[in-house]
Amino acid sequence: MSIWFGPGNIAELQAHGRDTLVNHLGIEFLELGPDFLRAPMPVDSRTHQPAGLLHGGASAALAETLASEASLLCLDRSRQRCVGLEINANNVHGAQSGFVIGIARAIHIGRSTHVWDVRITDERDKLVCVARMTMAILNLPTRLKGAQPARIIPDDKDAP
Repeated sequence: MSIWFGPGNIAELQAHGRDTLVNHLGIEFLELGPDFLRAPMPVDSRTHQPAGLLHGGASAALAETLASEASLLCLDRSRQRCVGLEINANNVHGAQSGFVIGIARAIHIGRSTHVWDVRITDERDKLVCVARMTMAILNLPTRLKGAQPARIIPDDKDAP
């Protein structure tokens, strides 16, 4: 059974990341399963630290990207939005080249928070980073049909 609110598709996710850090880092959404989202990221000059290894911040960016987009897919976007609340990432193995692949799976999908487990592996399926991301779920303000914006009426003492 799918955890997603609507059908969602890879092309929509790719378009959402255009002209952002997601695009700059070369993250491309690869697979949207019934309960997971998967995306690779290149390990190259864009994602290296000065020592030539994958930068931990790049791994955190991949994890946050996957968790954020996955949360968004769980919401009725006409009524709700999500924002990152907390991320924790543990780098357990280095990578120098090729690709790393992140997979986000929900740990908790509630009304006000979502918690995601993101595992990032190298091309040989060796664990590179494990991350947990908490998303805050925000309700958009409701607007009454035909309602006019509030007007400020000055007090009598402020009248000319």
